[in-house]
Amino acid sequence: MPSIETKGLTRRFGSLTAVDSLSFEVEEGEVFGLLGPNGAGKTTTIRILACLISPSQGSATVHGYDISRNPLKVRQIVGILTESPSLYERLTAHENMDFFAEAYGLSNAQEKQNRIRELLDYFELWERRNERVATFSKGMKQKLAIARALVHKPPVLFLDEPTAGLDPESAKGIRDLVKRLSQREKRTIMLCTHRLEDAEKLCNRVMIINKGKSIIFGTPDELRDGIAGPPALQVTLKKLNRKIIENVKQLKQVRDVDVDSSASKLIILLENAKAGIPEVVRNVVYAGGEVLSVNVLRPSLEEAYLRVLRRDQIENS
Repeated sequence: MPSIETKGLTRRFGSLTAVDSLSFEVEEGEVFGLLGPNGAGKTTTIRILACLISPSQGSATVHGYDISRNPLKVRQIVGILTESPSLYERLTAHENMDFFAEAYGLSNAQEKQNRIRELLDYFELWERRNERVATFSKGMKQKLAIARALVHKPPVLFLDEPTAGLDPESAKGIRDLVKRLSQREKRTIMLCTHRLEDAEKLCNRVMIINKGKSIIFGTPDELRDGIAGPPALQVTLKKLNRKIIENVKQLKQVRDVDVDSSASKLIILLENAKAGIPEVVRNVVYAGGEVLSVNVLRPSLEEAYLRVLRRDQIENS
């Protein structure tokens, strides 16, 4: 049974359709990326699934609970980080954590305090626990908001721009945490982000949406290869000559060859990278070439993302 399942999920605000008939499934322990430009409907989708707002149409279940029939239960078993962390700035970090732990039903005093310390230690906020949140930097507030979302150990976690405002070291710490929660603890995580680096490193699958509609859906590799084209093979040689170039061009797996004579490099487009690489290297060596390195150059997820948005704009203009 999927951890999250939606069918025709729709949300309208007056004449504006923010989410338009989204249907998808997210498996337990999966990191699922929701990508799209500002105003695409990402945050609205998360708010519907976390039962912060109701759908106008369609249905969804989260961890087996129907969002329309059991909204209270859904709120109890999910953790959510919104794009603008909702923290009580007049309270200290510890008071914020204590308040939300109580709200989520952590009634055992010792267990609650142990959990708060565990999270504040992890996010390097324990030494600042007695300071008011109003004095915190944006990055510190983001860390505290994520800690708050995790305080009750939710099986499903919604993260809206979790690395926004964080320095590179802190952002890496959040990515490592997401990996650990997914892989070791089997938490289901829906990740909304503008940072394609986060999606590429973390997500098992991604869905790109625009104007509330799903444009494309699949693994990062499927999106890269299907939209931006197959990977290219870069072969660096000690010395390049015409015989090597001609030998490579004649191979069945080779679609195109770009020659960089000054750097003694060949950039080769293949029909099938796995099947073609050994054949290319073997023929280069057979032609007398001395291979220094072989690298697969994959198109980035960002490149695929930008291409699919441009294509969608053209088709709907």
